[in-house]
Amino acid sequence: MTRRSRPLSFYILGALTVLFIAYVYAPMACLYILSFQGPDGGMSFPMVGWSLDWFRMLFSGSGQGLGDIPTAFERSIRLAVCVGALTLVISVTAGLAYRRRFPGANFVFYSAIASMVLPGIFIGFGIALSFNMLGWQSNWFTSGIGAQLTWTLPFGLLIMFIILGRFNTSYEEAATDLGASARQRFQWVILPIILPGVIGIGMAGFTSSYEETMRTSLNVGTGNTLPMEVMGLLNAASTPVLFAIGTMTTLVSFSLIIISLLVMSHIAKRRSMRKPL
Repeated sequence: MTRRSRPLSFYILGALTVLFIAYVYAPMACLYILSFQGPDGGMSFPMVGWSLDWFRMLFSGSGQGLGDIPTAFERSIRLAVCVGALTLVISVTAGLAYRRRFPGANFVFYSAIASMVLPGIFIGFGIALSFNMLGWQSNWFTSGIGAQLTWTLPFGLLIMFIILGRFNTSYEEAATDLGASARQRFQWVILPIILPGVIGIGMAGFTSSYEETMRTSLNVGTGNTLPMEVMGLLNAASTPVLFAIGTMTTLVSFSLIIISLLVMSHIAKRRSMRKPL
């Protein structure tokens, strides 16, 4: 049997894919490599030795122009956890609510989606101005979370619509015929089926909050998040410790993504084992 040769378009599209991946990840690879510069190294190639000095400086909090990176990182993680959890809960409940028509559904939907296309700096300024007019103090737990939810919720809601659009309602109908209540249908039928997507919504909310700057800058009060702290360091005398921050941040983000993928794979494997032969 002769092997069919692939068309020329396959190789052209494959080459474009490779170039796109290189375009995306090559700058990141340079950042990771430069984070291991020697103590006398600078912000560019060629490398001047290899060391972990910049990572030690980062974790010890010492060094000129380093700012308050540990506190900013802690604040970013707390903010991202809260925003991710709220995005998950609100998106799931809103998605389930949209399974039935209700008055004002279109207005609520387009109001939520509008925050995706409006400039983030204007949304952040509007929230900060509203808090000021009401006499409320801006901090990361109130105005900061509210500002970031205007960015994460539209994505979570759209993902939830996609998940529920592919949901087979026959499972829910079978549970209803067997006498299951609304809570039991959600707990034992709907949630296990949509769980991988729900985990994805939580991770999308977490990562989007972790790197958000425009809406956050005017609404976290006196403390900076990690992206804001890094932006401040870029305007000062920079050292390869910035590359070390990027390396550690990427490691944290990729670790969370890998853990989420492993959990989803485990759920999918358990489902496949339960299928009747």
